[in-house]
Amino acid sequence: MHSWILSTLAVAGAIFGAATMQVRAEGQADPLQSPMWEDMRKQFFGGRSYVFDSRVKVRVPKVVENQAQVPVTVDARGLKGVEKVIVFADLNPVQHTLTLTPLEAAPFISFRLKVEQATPIRAAVLTQDGVWHVGGQFLDAAGGGCSSPAMARNKPDWSLTVGNARGRAWRQADGMSRFRLSIKHPMDTGLTQDNIPAFYIEQVMVRSHSGKVLAKLEMREPVSEDPTITMLVRLPLSDRAVQVDSRDIDGNHFSSKIATSWKESRLRTDEGAE
Repeated sequence: MHSWILSTLAVAGAIFGAATMQVRAEGQADPLQSPMWEDMRKQFFGGRSYVFDSRVKVRVPKVVENQAQVPVTVDARGLKGVEKVIVFADLNPVQHTLTLTPLEAAPFISFRLKVEQATPIRAAVLTQDGVWHVGGQFLDAAGGGCSSPAMARNKPDWSLTVGNARGRAWRQADGMSRFRLSIKHPMDTGLTQDNIPAFYIEQVMVRSHSGKVLAKLEMREPVSEDPTITMLVRLPLSDRAVQVDSRDIDGNHFSSKIATSWKESRLRTDEGAE
């Protein structure tokens, strides 16, 4: 068969395959039955193909003790070729919570979220083929998390500690480094009744010692006060620390270095102490 015929068939097959995926995705009913799903789909995906995918795992607590500090974990390591991860809450006044670009990182993030009412919490994962893979869980919670003032505002010297950070990191046998970082910041939503304007960390850059960007994280108003994030990055073996640079919407810059150690040796130290 002539090469131009093969090329034509290949192109036709690709177009048909994309169209089939689009129809299949749009024909799927929202498993969380959200009244906002169509708006969310248009806002975040536009005309791109999407599919509900169980490989995008979203974990939230069954019982919410504090609607201003709801733990959320997103794990899409079951997918290959991930370019971007978006987390959003359908029924929050600000739905878009954060966006992770895992350049040299796993499509994994753990953080805390403010919720204004019970809502689906979703993660949408964009893969290299241009398809959004969507997972989520319904969070049953009382309201008020987004419109409550930050606890830091009760302290007269709260501004003196903004940007202070602490964290830990562990190297793992699979070549990834797991790190957890907490940054002091009120993360004001601008939705409180006392007219406090929005004030939050909008960007976090994770770098190697050489300055190479390993992951980018864009955060929005719904991320909880004093944001605590856990990520998995591929840090060069020669590096002894993870460099984290962040910036808030007022232009304040914060930098932190988190020393890494081997997870296995840390476990042995703990067991010996016990």
